Amino acid sequence: MAKTSAPSLKRRTAFSTTVFMKRMMAISGLVFLFFVLFHAYGNLHYFEGEVAYDHYAVFLRALLVPIMPYGGVLWILRLALIACLLAHAGSAFHLWARNKRARGNDKYAVKKPGAEYFASRYAMRTMRWGGVILLLFILVVHIPQFTLLLFTPGGKYVHGRAYLNMYYGFQLWWVWLIYAVALAALCLHVWHGVWSALQTLGAVRGNTIPFIRLIAFVLAFALFVAFMAVPTAILFGYVDAPMAAADYYPQFCDAIGSSAEHFAECVAATH
Repeated sequence: MAKTSAPSLKRRTAFSTTVFMKRMMAISGLVFLFFVLFHAYGNLHYFEGEVAYDHYAVFLRALLVPIMPYGGVLWILRLALIACLLAHAGSAFHLWARNKRARGNDKYAVKKPGAEYFASRYAMRTMRWGGVILLLFILVVHIPQFTLLLFTPGGKYVHGRAYLNMYYGFQLWWVWLIYAVALAALCLHVWHGVWSALQTLGAVRGNTIPFIRLIAFVLAFALFVAFMAVPTAILFGYVDAPMAAADYYPQFCDAIGSSAEHFAECVAATH
């Protein structure tokens, strides 16, 4: 019977340790944090108007063209986020399963008294179930609605018209509510996750604890406000309705640099 070599066994063991799993969760979580901060900032371009917002969407797809194909950078980003998601969720599940095995079936284990214990348990459950809610929301609602255009509440969505699609969706109170619940889960996740990630990476010291907790709260609160600003403005009628196609496309094509003789190609590429 062949024996596993010692170096291979050590590598496999090192990659499955609790420390490695926690670090992988921390690093992938920080990647997601930078992404959602940028995403929230980008959404605020909505208040600049329909043409400006859709122009921003085209700008993202045209990054590094012609070095990269149109939309190439976005696909690289998506693949990187999928890899981070697999690392983050896989590590979380692995650690949860390991802790469950370690506890066994002893329901009468002595619980540590005090607020710190209950705060720790609350944070752990919030992170776990908040993560599940977020994953379901992204896969079942957000991507089908605004990326694949398979779930189109409120009207007929159009590829390339991000402003119009968001306007149709968030006119409905129940769509607004779904996003509010998902974003509350996201922000609780960020609040506990920033603290946990920095602690795992060794950035937390005794005298920095209050400051890091404050930063985590400010980031979470700012994300909620930034993400909900546009849906709330749409729901209560504080932004302009989308333009008719005949008015929209000449302005949009002019904004992205298409000349009058190439107007048909512009419409075909964006409609």
